[in-house]
Amino acid sequence: MERDRARGQRPPPSSSPSSFSFRRSTPRDSRNFTPSWSSQDEARNRNRSNSDSRGRWSRNPLPQTTSSGGLNYGGASSVQVEDAEGSCLDVPSLVGTCPSMCPAQEMAQRERLRDLAVFERLHGNPAKSSPDLAVKKFCRTLSTKDVRSSDLRPLSVLESTLDYLLNLMDSTEEPFEVVHDFIFDRTRSIRQDLSMQNIVDRKAISMFEKMVQFHVLSHHKLRIIKPSPYYDISSLHYLNMEQLVKTLTSLYNLYELNRNPDSVYNNEAEFRSLYVLFCLNPTKGESLALWFRQVPAHVIRSKEMMFARRILRYFRMGNYKRFLGTVAAEASHLQFCIIEPCINQVRALAVSCINNSCYKLHPYPLADLSNLLMMKELEVESLCNACSLDVTVDNGGNKILPTKQANFSHPKTGFDNYSFPYLKQSDKNS
Repeated sequence: MERDRARGQRPPPSSSPSSFSFRRSTPRDSRNFTPSWSSQDEARNRNRSNSDSRGRWSRNPLPQTTSSGGLNYGGASSVQVEDAEGSCLDVPSLVGTCPSMCPAQEMAQRERLRDLAVFERLHGNPAKSSPDLAVKKFCRTLSTKDVRSSDLRPLSVLESTLDYLLNLMDSTEEPFEVVHDFIFDRTRSIRQDLSMQNIVDRKAISMFEKMVQFHVLSHHKLRIIKPSPYYDISSLHYLNMEQLVKTLTSLYNLYELNRNPDSVYNNEAEFRSLYVLFCLNPTKGESLALWFRQVPAHVIRSKEMMFARRILRYFRMGNYKRFLGTVAAEASHLQFCIIEPCINQVRALAVSCINNSCYKLHPYPLADLSNLLMMKELEVESLCNACSLDVTVDNGGNKILPTKQANFSHPKTGFDNYSFPYLKQSDKNS
């Protein structure tokens, strides 16, 4: 069911999730695929020698990728479809005719198998759904001869399906990890349908922008939610990051496919800036020198890209005051979601610098440190304690940080989720 996929151990990282590249390679498995709605006799006749054929909607925690993080594509008889990036080159042109969010045969099959997500159950019945609730699941491997127009949703249906899924983010009382797991799978299916119909126009760009936004918001929320007994949150976070990178790469490709002298995409600069912000983590992201050569000049000059480049420069210089001030004043909500994991690193750097450089006979007031770090005073005290620094009280009852303490260290278990109250309220609610 929906919870089974994330219960296992965290998948071993095969390559850096931020390897923004595609490479064609020999398929790992060229065996024909049999849809799960086929009868057992029919499946046995078609794949007599295949003892491990999988159902149409079976899922694997990790997608099949090349050593560089790219995707594996099959040959002439089969297609390895991983979220639809580029796979349209291997599939005949098709036009979807499915009028609902889920093909009727798939819905009937999943009703019989009681394979319905909590959002797809009619009146809570795990064996009953409806066209208004069921959403097509992602299928990992497809054979071209098994692809039918009736299984593919046309663009208009895909657009309404995506809007329906994204509305679940704020309109349900289910835990976020449950909502994320459902939308995560169903948006992959949307990307798959877009690819198999070779839909690469401006409407596809708009849809990919929405899906990138979903993964970025999930990147933020999965970091701060409490552990779940039913889900491996670290695995969800890893897989989300993987799909975020792939979806963002596809979006960049769509920008270029539709590029012409008059083309202007209102959101391109912000989505391009996300790649630069990924480079705040030294283990992620490729060299920016070559990447910037591929970015249009007007995007390089945009305020979103200039912001991202300044943030990267301040981070590498260790200029914590300008880093925090610029994030608070200029970051969009999407940009902040990417930057946020680095904010506490910068705050810890600031505490370390103040502890090492200030005069020993003049302790640093915690109220001033609170303003500098853009944290509540209680959180500043917690941060100092997490870094093995003592906080005392002066004669006036004010909390102070004695400097020149020799036992500063970064917390071994990571930082707590401290607030960043200076972020613009309009962006918080976006």
